[in-house]
Amino acid sequence: MNTAKHVLLIDDDEALRDMLASQLAQQGDFRTEAVATGAEGLAKAQREAFDVVILDIGLPDMDGREVCRRMRGGNVKCPIILLTAVDGDAETVVGLDAGANDYIVKPFRLSVLLARLRAHIRQHERSDDAQFVIGPYTFWPSAKMLMNAATKKRVRLTEKETAILKYLYRCGGRAVSREVLLDEVWGYNAGVTTHTLETHVYRLRQKIETDPGRAELLLTEPGGYRLAT
Repeated sequence: MNTAKHVLLIDDDEALRDMLASQLAQQGDFRTEAVATGAEGLAKAQREAFDVVILDIGLPDMDGREVCRRMRGGNVKCPIILLTAVDGDAETVVGLDAGANDYIVKPFRLSVLLARLRAHIRQHERSDDAQFVIGPYTFWPSAKMLMNAATKKRVRLTEKETAILKYLYRCGGRAVSREVLLDEVWGYNAGVTTHTLETHVYRLRQKIETDPGRAELLLTEPGGYRLAT
């Protein structure tokens, strides 16, 4: 699991693309893919899972708001932040109506963009539309499903298996004790023991690990579990 947030940057200004990609990389918690046209952005958004899209309105091949509209029509659920050189309520309304989550006027401060990025990602990860990357899988908690990106094989999960993976993912590769995981997944249910959790972890490994006896994704730590980073 890579805990760095996957950013798609669509802007035809090469200097701005390079600067933003470099600045985001320096933060340590973002990895950026940058393209110059709406068509390239649409293709990438359909092939890969992104945590957020930064989308310029003034693209050479199509209006960025149309790109946004097509992304939403193509079931892209992640936050989309529009960049524009024009400030005004009419511009904002059109962008939001196209499905954008936010609007930032150029020139902007990097600190403002970073704050907006992180806020929208946090909000999205708590929503039913969130999707995450875990090893070779794309994980949709709302659908209780994993899909292997290479083979397209789908793995159906139970509600508790989904909750276990979701909580461990949000811990960013840190070990979580069995007691904490029990409380988070089952709540304060006196009838549930660590054996119940261990049984669910065993079944989960049967579904997601290449060799369940030698786990590479869902790892056992002293007193608990973590997802591999």
